[in-house]
Amino acid sequence: MTAPRSEPVLVQLGARPEEAVQLVGPDARASYPADVRARLREDADIILARYPQARSALLPLLHLVQSEDGYLTPAGIEFCSDVLDLTGAEVTAVATFYSMYRREPTGNYRVGVCTNTLCAVMGGDAIMDALRDHLEIDHGGTTADGAITLEHIECNAACDFAPVMMVNWEFFDNRTPASARDLVDALRSGAQVTPTRGAPLCTFRETERILAGFADDRPGALESSGSAGEATLAGLRYAREHSMSAPEAVTGYPDDHPDLGAEAVAETVREKPAPAPSATVPPQPNTTETEPPTKGN
Repeated sequence: MTAPRSEPVLVQLGARPEEAVQLVGPDARASYPADVRARLREDADIILARYPQARSALLPLLHLVQSEDGYLTPAGIEFCSDVLDLTGAEVTAVATFYSMYRREPTGNYRVGVCTNTLCAVMGGDAIMDALRDHLEIDHGGTTADGAITLEHIECNAACDFAPVMMVNWEFFDNRTPASARDLVDALRSGAQVTPTRGAPLCTFRETERILAGFADDRPGALESSGSAGEATLAGLRYAREHSMSAPEAVTGYPDDHPDLGAEAVAETVREKPAPAPSATVPPQPNTTETEPPTKGN
């Protein structure tokens, strides 16, 4: 009896159709003019002086060229590879690994909506849908006027303020679809916008220059704003109100603390790595060469 033929399963390899993967685009610069290259080289020398090994400066240099073009271009890759004496493939491998480096032109304001679990259930997905409709962007991307680039972002460790948005990496907490629409409208109008925490916004390219390691001159940029929210501090407040504290730390293994009960010591060393097998298990003789295997085994 012939087994029935199963239908083939087609697995798509590589990037999704909507994913930007190429650094070469129709308007991307292949190289910098001499004056731009000279100016960037002066900035690059300042960055290089901070590192004992030149190649360690690659990440800030990628931010530097991104501040020039608004995204990574062949010109930026070529510049970084020349300055650091790396191949273009080495620079591109790093540049395409991190999501903070753009492969498409970016608007003046990079607007991210957190859609990880907590933010999503608190309204992040609804905010993303509302902004797509409001900005007339189907699958993320940049508005026709070049003002806003909209995208999903991963968790930014601000779950106590969910749902959270970020604009050029500055936090906007406890958003709703309505407040999100008001925010992007203010950005498109050119109004000065100040995040929930942090200094007034600057453009994406200006932000990239700051990330490259240059001075942040925005008023209040270096001031502490007390970023812990009520949800974050609830456990700490409860512990203080009930005079709770962590147990005194105990190091070592049970044999080191004969005065403590086995359960108490076990609790303190629960997270310690297990000793290497060679420290606890006697070595086994190599029986394959010295004696024949036992019959029946």
